[in-house]
Amino acid sequence: MLLSKVSVAKCALTKSISALGAMGMRMKHTLPDLPYDYNALEPYISADIMKLHHSKHHQTYVNNLNVAEEKLAEAMEKKDVNKIIQLQAAIRFNGGGHLNHSIFWETLSPQGGGEPQDGALKDLILEEFVTFDALKKALTEASVGVQGSGWSWLGYDKAAHSLRVVTCANQDPLLATTGLYPLFGIDVWEHAYYLQYKNVRPDYVNAIWHIIDWKSVTERFKAAL
Repeated sequence: MLLSKVSVAKCALTKSISALGAMGMRMKHTLPDLPYDYNALEPYISADIMKLHHSKHHQTYVNNLNVAEEKLAEAMEKKDVNKIIQLQAAIRFNGGGHLNHSIFWETLSPQGGGEPQDGALKDLILEEFVTFDALKKALTEASVGVQGSGWSWLGYDKAAHSLRVVTCANQDPLLATTGLYPLFGIDVWEHAYYLQYKNVRPDYVNAIWHIIDWKSVTERFKAAL
């Protein structure tokens, strides 16, 4: 009987150590470096906005996502279903914020603007919107029309091989909530533009078109095919 109790205790200890090790080895999310300096997108987005947006707002999403995932790991280990469900909102919001901003930074460039070069993406834009200006108008109107905070997106529907202009509330990530692959998004939370454009969101949205990195957007499209 004593040996049996010792064996059970050793087994429990081994499981606990394994669980703690797994939690400790979990790779934490980190803030991605920008592919340009904070002042590189001026005059369209000021250095002050970029620094605040990237180093403060995006960093907060990363920090909160890591905390939520740590709590989730603990809840799963304890099989605490109520806690697991409770944490989903924080993971959706902060995880979405991390995903959305990571895409946003990489699809902007000081050498951006213009239109996509010849290729499959440009062909599909012309097939679906007839002209690039029609796409620009649709995405601009969607961005300006977001009520409160959120994002507008150019997304790719792989099943239908089609492009769609859609909006997402708050920090909802496009792929996880709609199934569309995100090609390019416009952040219309006020923290993305208020220091420079005040409450004139249309001016900010129009400025974004001067710094869209269509090469990066095209690469994202190729990866989604």
